[in-house]
Amino acid sequence: MNPNQFIPRFIPIAILCGMFVAACTQKKNTHSTSASTQLKYATGFSVRTEGHAKHVTINLPYPGAQEAYHYLLVPHGEEVPAHDNQTQVIFTPIKKIVCTSTTHIPLLDYINETEALVGFPTTDYISSEKMRHRVDEGMVTDLGVDKGMNLEVLYSLAPDLVMSYTMTGDLGQLKKIKELAIPVVINAEYLEKHPLGRAEWIKFMALFFDKEKEAESVFNEIENDYNKTKQLIEPGTPRPTVLSGIVYGEAWFMPGGKNYAAHLLSDAGADYLWRDTDTNGFLELSFESVYEKAKTADLWIGVGSFSSLSEIKAADSRYTLFKPFHDKEVYTYNARTGAKGGSEFLELGYLRPDLILKDLVKIAHPELLPDYELFFYSRLE
Repeated sequence: MNPNQFIPRFIPIAILCGMFVAACTQKKNTHSTSASTQLKYATGFSVRTEGHAKHVTINLPYPGAQEAYHYLLVPHGEEVPAHDNQTQVIFTPIKKIVCTSTTHIPLLDYINETEALVGFPTTDYISSEKMRHRVDEGMVTDLGVDKGMNLEVLYSLAPDLVMSYTMTGDLGQLKKIKELAIPVVINAEYLEKHPLGRAEWIKFMALFFDKEKEAESVFNEIENDYNKTKQLIEPGTPRPTVLSGIVYGEAWFMPGGKNYAAHLLSDAGADYLWRDTDTNGFLELSFESVYEKAKTADLWIGVGSFSSLSEIKAADSRYTLFKPFHDKEVYTYNARTGAKGGSEFLELGYLRPDLILKDLVKIAHPELLPDYELFFYSRLE
């Protein structure tokens, strides 16, 4: 299903207010995990080669996890190396997969494995044109609501692998899937601390299809594009001030200063007004405190599901007191939706932070990208 600016669909709508999922920033850390899999930013998984086999470790499968998850990828026909009973063996390359997050869809598309997807919970959330064609042709089975997937139908599809996610150590229904002798792999991309770290999980997906070279090529282009855009922001460039989020219930939700969103805004040459807060999650603040600090902000980026200024005003007239509302400098990331209304931003954003960064630079410093048109974002009217 999906999760970001890159937010997995499994995050409640209230958390979408700021624009991205929680994650703190970090310095670039280059390391090699195997002859075929080079990781520069991602820290959530690692790969060790042993003969023909690959030992894959999910270092942090969910927030606060104390134990890693281990998988042993063995080519069909090859001998299985010795391993403990906590390591799951998967024979590669796989041919059929069931995914549970829309963020997994682009990973398949970009390594030319779109046709491998045979099942997905609530297929209406899928936006990819290539994958929607398969859905419309009946080639991808709708498995129902994510946490209540129809296991009988899933079993009948005979997938080689189910790729999912978990927010806690309670695997719930995923344990039942494993009991059906269907391998389950946890994808924890949403916990990465660097925008390019999330994109680098395309290399994780590629491991199961023996498509490491293809994934490396795709990632290199994304990385180069991201860094080229980031370099447009020269030292001393004036940074417009930015407000984010909206009120849900009794509190204004917005990204903390160590959040993934704050990282992107910084790279885009923006001055996020809560950049100095020390949380990688979301802040819950009173309307009054937000107004006091951000009433004269230059930009308001990330306004939940609002699609117009009139909707924002109707929800709470106090929103009109902010300068960016008056100046019509309010931006949503939901400019692009799939055929069934799914968010392209939430689906593709993890893999394409380069496009997100270009959008943010265009918003904050339009003179630096004069011919560029916003991709995910749009200004509300």
